[in-house]
Amino acid sequence: MSTAFVFPGMGPSRFSEVGRFMMISPFARRRLAEADAALGYSVLDALRSAGDGYTAASQIAFVVNSLAMADWAEDVLGERPELCVGPSFGERAAAAYSGAMPFAELIRLTAELAACELDYYRTEQQDVVSQFIVRTPLERLQEVLAGMAGRGEWHEVSAYFDQDVHLVTMSERHLDAFKQRVRELGGYSLTTMRPPAHAQVLEPLRKRMQDEVYPRFSFTAPALPVLSDQDGSVVTTGADVRTMLVDSVVNQVHWGHITATLVEHGVTRLCVTGPDLLIHRLGTLKKNFELIPVGPKDAMRPRRPARRHVASR
Repeated sequence: MSTAFVFPGMGPSRFSEVGRFMMISPFARRRLAEADAALGYSVLDALRSAGDGYTAASQIAFVVNSLAMADWAEDVLGERPELCVGPSFGERAAAAYSGAMPFAELIRLTAELAACELDYYRTEQQDVVSQFIVRTPLERLQEVLAGMAGRGEWHEVSAYFDQDVHLVTMSERHLDAFKQRVRELGGYSLTTMRPPAHAQVLEPLRKRMQDEVYPRFSFTAPALPVLSDQDGSVVTTGADVRTMLVDSVVNQVHWGHITATLVEHGVTRLCVTGPDLLIHRLGTLKKNFELIPVGPKDAMRPRRPARRHVASR
């Protein structure tokens, strides 16, 4: 039975939701102490005062917590993954967990990328958002997008999660009409991402990060194979890990490609290690794998929790 660790993408978070885990979990406290030492300040204090949203402190805390939950899964559940993957923001945790970059360096990289991103969005792409939609099969989504194209409304499909779960990027002035049309076709709109993600329109941000941030950091070949969340390929060199992270800004996340590679490599169990509201719910994953969610509540338990779902084959 082969296991892969999945580090989820980042969703909206509040201090009340993650702060208790960071203060109580010994695994989080160990990671937090390393992060504090790497940055020279208290991540927990910064998170407490930062407010909600995709702040630098919340991004750092998400990485800390995701890796702490992976540590718990190893220590308490005895999990030993043969692969790991980090769709979207989860790429950063995967880079550190795989050994492609030391944890302290990954924390500094996350802080610098967050500062670069937040500075960029103060003046650029302020009218662009990414919208999660569910219960919207691809053919119905294509119908909605064809209507937008016919009206000359720019859009990009930024992520394919499942047959009926997608992330679409567009100008915010078209968002309400898009959501209304999705509702009319029986779909449902979830989180609106501000700032947006995974869209070619963000090429200036990708280039800025590539030129101004990444040259100060080094990557090595991962000790644990990493799957690209963009095309499902196995990433085996430090240079490829860097490229995966850099290009994540503009490239689509595609769970279809990830799933195909996992199946090809004989993976039967996915341990979703991190605060996750989406991945462990995806129908295609439930059909193909045994899913083991490891969220904050799970990782504060002293003993092995009951399995949440066993795939039907």
